[in-house]
Parts: sequence; structure tokens; C-alpha cells
Amino acid sequence: MRYFIYLSYDGTNYHGWQVQPNGNSVQAELMKALSTLMRRPVEVVGAGRTDAGVHARLMVAHFDADDAGDLTRLADKLNRLLPPDIAVNRVRPVRSGAHARFDATYRTYKYYVTTEKSPFGRAYKCRLFHTPDFERMNQAAQTLSDYTDFTSFSKLHTDVKTNNCRIRHARWEQLSPVEWVFTISADRFLRNMVRAVVGTLLEVGRGKLSVDGFRRIIEMKDRCKAGTSAPGHALFLVDVGYPEDLFLPEDGE
Repeated sequence: MRYFIYLSYDGTNYHGWQVQPNGNSVQAELMKALSTLMRRPVEVVGAGRTDAGVHARLMVAHFDADDAGDLTRLADKLNRLLPPDIAVNRVRPVRSGAHARFDATYRTYKYYVTTEKSPFGRAYKCRLFHTPDFERMNQAAQTLSDYTDFTSFSKLHTDVKTNNCRIRHARWEQLSPVEWVFTISADRFLRNMVRAVVGTLLEVGRGKLSVDGFRRIIEMKDRCKAGTSAPGHALFLVDVGYPEDLFLPEDGE
């Protein structure tokens, strides 16, 4: 049978989600814990890959097992084996062909910025030394929905077949006098895309780039024309959506 695992993690100590030859990853820790419980090697496939230092309030991954038993107990056992910065929230049975990555209908990320120096928030928010023009940044963000090819915001030399994405939502909101969050949702994201979008929007907010200039960067399909990627520590994957018919009834339903 196939199962979806819903988990969250603090990405500070990891080289991203995906297994890496040169450092530890969230995927590696999850596979190690599952393999220990199942007493055999277990492969895990995630809904996507987060960069080094990026966090997830909700990531989804799938794995196969003949019978995972009581799924609430499985989640509890996994949490006992996993390090404290990774938590399994739920395990759900799904149809045999369900795929955590390819069946996802949308992903949503949030990026947090602050103008306040804080010893407590510095690990999860990007510090800005001047308040940018968030209204202009929202005008630029609104143009994202007019396009599908986001080559200008993609990491170079990736192995994807297309750089097309459909943006469902992109907007900055103020959380407090010194804090703002950028929420962006799309059917898929390219590697490094959200951080590149945020970095380029900040150039708009600082007056270094106009809204029309932001639009032209998208149209040029050239990563070298866009802004510097924003730091990864302030980025969170917060939601992944799936069609409801992927899921099988759980015990008690």
C-alpha cells in the first residue's frame, strides 16, 4: 500500500529536503526512521524540494509498505526516532498510484521580513534595514499571474522539462508595525523561484526597479536580469493540496 506522510521541519540544520552527498537532509532522516521501523530500506518521495535552510510547516511525502498498521501509532513511533527539528503530523493511506509530487495541485509558500533587530526572530525572518514600498511591490507581484514562463526566476542548469508555472496568488501583507509576509501559491515552483521572486520584488520596493521593469525581467527569461535570491532562512512551505479522491478511508471513517 501507499501512504502520504504529513510532516513539518525546521530546515536550519539541513542541506534542504533532498538527499545530498555532502550533507544531511530531511528526506534522509525520514527514510532512516522509516527503514528502522519497517526493518527494510524504505524510499520516500516528497512533494517538492526545499533549499538549504528553508523550513516547512507542511510537507507531504509518500512511501510504500505492505501494511503500515495503526497509522496514529506509526506517526508516534516516527516522532520518537526523528530528531527534534522534524515532526510527523499525520500518515494517510492513498490509492496505489498516488504521487506526492506529481498529484499535488498547488503549493503555498510564505516569506517573512522585518525591520526590527531581534535576537529571537532572526532565525526565521529576513532583516531589512529600510522599509520598502510594499504597495509598489504588490503592484509588481500582481503581474506574476499574467505569465507562465518563469525562467528569469529559476536556478540555472536544472533538469526540469519546462519552466512554466501558474501563479494562483502572490501578495505582501503587514503583520505588525515592523513585520510583513509574502504569500505565493502556484501549481508548481522552479528551484530557487520563490527566493528569486522575493529578491527581485525587494528591488522594486527599494526603488531600484520599476513595476514595468519587473514585468520586463519576466519577459526576458534570463535569470541574470533578475535580483539576488533572498536568504532561505525566512522561507516556509506552508501547504500542499491534493484531489480528495486520492485518499482511502482510514480506520474509524
